[in-house]
Amino acid sequence: RHRAMRNWGVLGGAAAALAAGIYVLWGPITGRKRRRRGLVPGLLNLGNTCFMNSLLQGLSSCPSFIRWLEEFTAQYGTEQEKSREHQYLSVTLLQLLRALSCQEVTEDDVLDASCLLEVLRLNRWQISSFEEQDAHELFHVLTSSLEDERDRQPRVTHLFDVHSLQQPEITQKQISCRTRGSLPPVSNHWKSQHPFHGRLTSNMVCKHCEHQSPVRFDTFDSLSLSIPAAVWGRPMTLDHCLHHFISSESVKDVVCDNCTKIQAEGILNGQNIENQRTTFVKQLKLGKLPQCLCIHLQRLSWSNQGTPLKRHEHVQFNEFLVMDIYKYRVPGPKSSQEQLSRKNSEETTPGAKDGRAGKPSDAEQPAGTKPLFMNGASSSSSSSSSSFLMSPGTFPLAAFPECRSPLYLYRLMAVVVHHGDMHSGHFVTFRRAPGARSTQWLWISDESVRRASLHEVLAASAYLLFYERVHGRAQPQ
Repeated sequence: RHRAMRNWGVLGGAAAALAAGIYVLWGPITGRKRRRRGLVPGLLNLGNTCFMNSLLQGLSSCPSFIRWLEEFTAQYGTEQEKSREHQYLSVTLLQLLRALSCQEVTEDDVLDASCLLEVLRLNRWQISSFEEQDAHELFHVLTSSLEDERDRQPRVTHLFDVHSLQQPEITQKQISCRTRGSLPPVSNHWKSQHPFHGRLTSNMVCKHCEHQSPVRFDTFDSLSLSIPAAVWGRPMTLDHCLHHFISSESVKDVVCDNCTKIQAEGILNGQNIENQRTTFVKQLKLGKLPQCLCIHLQRLSWSNQGTPLKRHEHVQFNEFLVMDIYKYRVPGPKSSQEQLSRKNSEETTPGAKDGRAGKPSDAEQPAGTKPLFMNGASSSSSSSSSSFLMSPGTFPLAAFPECRSPLYLYRLMAVVVHHGDMHSGHFVTFRRAPGARSTQWLWISDESVRRASLHEVLAASAYLLFYERVHGRAQPQ
């Protein structure tokens, strides 16, 4: 018995010595650890802040957005502004995104993003870290706050800004002020819109007289797409949702100035006539496509009893996205040669008209949802494209000749996924690993970070999709 106790004492001493050696060499196990190669830091969950963590990971995978923040925050380089840097959303956001994109050296596995909540509170946004919130709503808060910060800046060079006034272009402006010539605009590159900024066009045409109203433009920072009712046996695709978004719809009882004018010309003695109300056809298109494209899939639906429900069906999306056919083009006169080539194209592509595939039968029509997820609609008639008749994930390049060498080609950078129901759940992010040509994907859930495959990414039930435009006309494999 005495010998057994002595042996146990020897073993215990050896274990204690080994533990002491590990502590000396690598430090305490619960302390900081060196981040594994190829991974990015996670984010500390401050209490239901997965909505913020997932969004930050998605934004940090968009290099164009980080570059814009770098240019935008260059205005705060003066000594007077450095003391107030912590008050600016752009500065705080840039510091977080640079750390999450490994542009700033850090040995921490987990970062704390509470500074972002503090600066948002300074901007009068009351976002509680202990309540369920929505990642898409926070995205709108960030973009609108950045726009407000930009609009608060002076639009002209201050007279006491000696450094700017000594620049050659400023000197030239001073000379032009003494002449009768017009004053050229002040060149402030940081005044430009953020890379998520785009414009929608709204086109209205009278069904009776075919008169087209002036095109209206509206800004957007994300495309919020409803998910049409699924057709049995046919997978739902992102192209399907985009076509449903831009599909035409009828708007009844609209005053048509042209019909009223025509009616007035046929009446003698200057009699007063009532405004002519007709039905208009309305269609949305993308007038200006952004450099960074955020797509929000509306997964809110309503039961027959009026209770909110979450739609869990999978919407197929690809690593590359072609947006040419959704881009608005200004109509103009065409030469006879262009008309002839267009006619030949229509003959070789049955059912194609105006660059869009022909309308399918009623059986193939998708049926006709405001973004809402708590840590976590409108409907319109739509016409389906032949792209929905193709095999899953393919694109009907034969029906859209301009897409054989696309101009507006986007590459997938991040996917935000929501697990749970309409009232509670959890947000996670799939994002591309840092690097201009990186093909490695990461799965991130707050502090947890691991590698993922592209197949796992494309199989995810997406809530937010982040794409970035790639230049060139090369068609992806």
